Amino acid sequence: MNQPTDATSAADTTFEALAASRREWIESVLRPWCRIACRAELIKADAEWHDIAGRVDSAATLWSWAWERFPDLVHPDLAGPNETHRVEVTLENGDTFTGFPNNRESVRGNLVLLDTADGTEYTYGPFPIDSITAVGKIDEQAA
Repeated sequence: MNQPTDATSAADTTFEALAASRREWIESVLRPWCRIACRAELIKADAEWHDIAGRVDSAATLWSWAWERFPDLVHPDLAGPNETHRVEVTLENGDTFTGFPNNRESVRGNLVLLDTADGTEYTYGPFPIDSITAVGKIDEQAA
């Protein structure tokens, strides 16, 4: 019979404790890492995501968590960029673009915006997550 080591107690040897420990690691280590990692590192993680995070979709976890670095871009109950709010995106070079995030086209750390003006639809991007410095919701009531 396996005896607990100095690093574990008898209570830590249950499956429930193991599962809780993994959930805690995901929330305290993995998710915060996704929020700060550069796109190249996120792509590396994506290739190994099933080994790292388990049987979860990387679009719904890794990439959604990466977009959480811009709170105005995401909704806590939705995966990926939130398409329901018009946003202004500021890039490292100072350029700004406005539009609605296109979640379907915004893949692997690239953001695509859609906007209309004078009845014409415009597509902006893709903008790599590393080139974006700020995202803010546009208050349509004030516009």
